[in-house]
Amino acid sequence: MQIVLLFPGQGSQKPGMGVDIAAAHPAAAQVFRTMDAALGVSLSELMFAGAEDELTRTLNAQPALLAHGAAVWAVVKDRLAPRVVAAAGHSLGEFSAYHAAGALGLAEALKLVRRRGELMYETGTTRPGTMAAILGDLKTPIEAVCAEASAAGVVVPANYNCPGQVVISGEVAGVEKAMELAKAAGARRAIKLNVSGAFHSPLVEPAVPGLQKALAMSAIGDARFPVYANVNGEPVTKARESAELLLRQLTSPVQWTLVVSKLAAAYPGALYVEMGPGSVLAGLVRKIAPAVQAMACGTAAEVEQLLAKVA
Repeated sequence: MQIVLLFPGQGSQKPGMGVDIAAAHPAAAQVFRTMDAALGVSLSELMFAGAEDELTRTLNAQPALLAHGAAVWAVVKDRLAPRVVAAAGHSLGEFSAYHAAGALGLAEALKLVRRRGELMYETGTTRPGTMAAILGDLKTPIEAVCAEASAAGVVVPANYNCPGQVVISGEVAGVEKAMELAKAAGARRAIKLNVSGAFHSPLVEPAVPGLQKALAMSAIGDARFPVYANVNGEPVTKARESAELLLRQLTSPVQWTLVVSKLAAAYPGALYVEMGPGSVLAGLVRKIAPAVQAMACGTAAEVEQLLAKVA
């Protein structure tokens, strides 16, 4: 059985994440010790037993999610690695995918995403914005809705999550106007998200130089298996292209529907495994490509289920 690895992005974090897998598996516990040492803070304590509002802060959520995915991968790697044919990650999760593919060392990946989170938070403070989920099928394309709403303030599509679910991002007035127009165009719901900035939009452009510097300082290597890029849905293995696309991803929409569609076309019989807390991506996969198998693997019990499935 072929395996496709999936890694979640910001929003999947939750208090208690990783605690049971760390207790059950020494390889996972070592990942969390490496994280604390690399970052110089006990982020594992925050993950295992900390306050939700502190864990949700961008500079904490991003390394926490990468570490959780890396911990699961460390536990199953010996058994699964020969079967893995590709990987993908949603926004922050794309960095996790490159770690699993051997292109980024653990400590380096953690420091890189911590810096990414800091830059994104700082930009959200200096140029405030927001994001909103638009649910349901629209009579007017979301791009046209955003273009019309931009008369009130910058707003663009940020995440194409699955058919009937798009996230928009931009200045507060623009997002609110787009929400209003989307409802008029048939949206079932338009929900403002609890985020600290207008991610994947032109408003985070000031963070680009800082992330470019951080990427240049990170030793990114070639990936052992292709990672499907958020920016264009294409498979990537070469280090230089990886770095370029990770930088472009900051201000570009996450093309998750395209990514999953291309993966499903290339690997229709594979098992798609979401590595991290929750099952958001596994659910999106089922909506985009109903014929493929998808499952979540973020707890000790789910690790056992996965290993039994591929035995």
